Order: sequence, then structure tokens, then C-alpha cells
Amino acid sequence: MLSGSAWSQKLREEIAKAVIGQDAVIERLLVALLANGHVLLEGMPGLAKTLLVKSLGTALGVQFERIQFTPDLLPSDVVGTMIFQPKTGEFTAHRGPIFANLLLADEINRAPAKVQSALLEGMQERQVTIGGQTHPLPRPFFVMATQNPIEQEGTYPLPEAQTDRFLFKLLVEYPNAEEESSMMQRWGQVTKQPALVPVSSGEELLALRAEVDRVHISPAAQAYILAVVRGTRALAERDGTTKRYLTFGASPRASLALYQSGRALAWLRGQEFVTPAIIQELAPDVLRHRIGLTYEAEAEEVTTDAIVAQVIERTPVPAK
Repeated sequence: MLSGSAWSQKLREEIAKAVIGQDAVIERLLVALLANGHVLLEGMPGLAKTLLVKSLGTALGVQFERIQFTPDLLPSDVVGTMIFQPKTGEFTAHRGPIFANLLLADEINRAPAKVQSALLEGMQERQVTIGGQTHPLPRPFFVMATQNPIEQEGTYPLPEAQTDRFLFKLLVEYPNAEEESSMMQRWGQVTKQPALVPVSSGEELLALRAEVDRVHISPAAQAYILAVVRGTRALAERDGTTKRYLTFGASPRASLALYQSGRALAWLRGQEFVTPAIIQELAPDVLRHRIGLTYEAEAEEVTTDAIVAQVIERTPVPAK
């Protein structure tokens, strides 16, 4: 069985043929695959979010589908619909692009809420309903969605019920000067993207999850996860003595997400147990989309990441 570093390295090397930089984001995507979670990537246009997910799907060797979310998209364009067959006089289910191993929901916040919600059943239950019949989705199944910052024109905020189903919300930043220079040198001399080849498979990924489940997480580490998550809820309570920055704290899904993604990241780095440092590192990606800022916080330009950093600073770290 492959080690975490060996599996990660072969995927990274293949993805690097098409994407320069974004090492931290790629590592989180691999963690999400191992933890069986969906990912929301947010960043300005032109930062290779779509290319990154597409390259990951090719390198992983799984069935990949892309949906470009637009204001006129319908729920049936995502999950499928019933089509009448004149020869038989019956309706048959026409499966939509959601029936893939890796679904890229491109610019997900440019479609209305009714279309965004069409993904909810598939993301949570790994199944969809078409014409009253339930159809299981293939294994493995992941949704990786990209979105532009909400300040951009033509965007709709995602409902809390949907954002909570994403394991991570990752912020894709601009490349540094060296990476951007490498992009110009590489793509200025070629006319098309290099052809990537599969270096893994869905079956291998499912097998590796059993290795992740063997990573130990101590009762003290579990208690630390609960303390961090419940610390966000404490900031949302009204006590009349301190300024209230949150309208709601993180749900129990956040605790589960930190638990499983912590084991996945530890395995990926060759560690046999989850440390508080890993929990602290993952906390912003797990929590930033699961807490709601008050109007006062937004007026003072307080960010969710600043709130998460405050919670981590206030939460006692368990002894070794």
C-alpha cells in the first residue's frame, strides 16, 4: 500500500504539468478526497481554480464532469430529468452531469438558490431523486465548487444549509512573482495545455481511506476539537457584556470535519496521530464558511478568519 507522501507526490507532479504553485490548496484538495468531503474554492477570476480541479480529476483517473452555473440554469440541468420515449410510451430517467466521480460546479454562486439547492441531496446523501425514483451516485463522489467573491456583480450568496455541507472553504490567492513569471515563460512558448495522464484511480482512493481510518486521534485531541468548535458558538451568545460578532457558531458538522480531515492530513504527512498543530492549521478552512458575522462585525471589517484565530488563541491546547 502506498504511503501518504508517495500518493501525494505522484498526484502533485502530474498536476504541476498544468498548474504552477497553489501547493497549499492542492494539499487541502487531497485531504478532502481522503476525508470524503466536498470543497468550495473562492478567488478572483483568472486564478486557475477551474484548471486545478480539472487537472486533479484527470490525474486521479476518475470520471469528471463540469457544470457552468449561470442565472438561467435549471435544477434538471444538474440532476437530470424524465424523458418520454415514443417507442415504448414510457418515461425514462435521463441522468445529468451530477452522475460523475468528480463534479466541478463552476462559479456556483452565479446561479439562483433553487439550482444551488439541487446539489444538496447529492452532496449529503450521495443520491439524487429523478421523477420520484432515487438513483445512487457513483463511488467515490465529490463536488468541488468554485465561486467568485460575493462582492462581484451577478453573484448570489450560497444558503447556509449548502455551505455547511462543504468540508473546506479554500481561499485561492494570487501567485507570487516567481510563480507568475514561470507561467509567462511556460505558456508563452506553447499553444495548448499539456496532456495529463491518470496516475491513480477511484479504487485506489477508496482503499487509501482505510489507511486514514487507522490514524489515531486521542481523547485529548477530540476534546480540543470540541472546544474550538464550541468556542465559536460561545461568541454567538448574547451576554450583554461583550460585543457580539457572530450571529451563529459552527454546527456539529464542523467537529466531524475537523476530526476526519485531521486524520487525513496526518496520514498524508506520514504521522500516526493527530496533533493540536494539525487541528489549528485546518480550523480556518473548516470553520470560515460555518460561522455568520453580525452587521457590527462587517461594519468593523472583521473577517471570519480573524474570529477563528481569536477562538484558537483563547482555547487551551492539551498537554502532550
